[in-house]
Amino acid sequence: MKPIKINEVQGKIDSFINQELYLHLETTNGAYAAHNNEGKLSVGAYIRNTIVTFSTGKITGNGPYRVGLKMETGWIYAEGLTDWEVDKSGRLLLAGHDSEGRLAVALQLSKTPF
Repeated sequence: MKPIKINEVQGKIDSFINQELYLHLETTNGAYAAHNNEGKLSVGAYIRNTIVTFSTGKITGNGPYRVGLKMETGWIYAEGLTDWEVDKSGRLLLAGHDSEGRLAVALQLSKTPF
């Protein structure tokens, strides 16, 4: 993965507008929090291979970045994104890593299941 370049990521998001796509969305501070501090709350969310279609997609911020995807009935939103790539399968992979390189958030879009 490489650091986000907002115009390049926006172009890829735009290429997915009004298409049925598979979504992977994950957030975690996972075992990092509880392992280092038993009093700290461990949180996470995970969704994979849910089919979505969005009419508007936007990346904003000065880094870390936010991505919002507007669907017919609501929004998908991820914040804290730092890195990205388009893999050999054409999937958009966005991730947010903390200062130690650990995954904190992932937002991924694909025309095929993950």
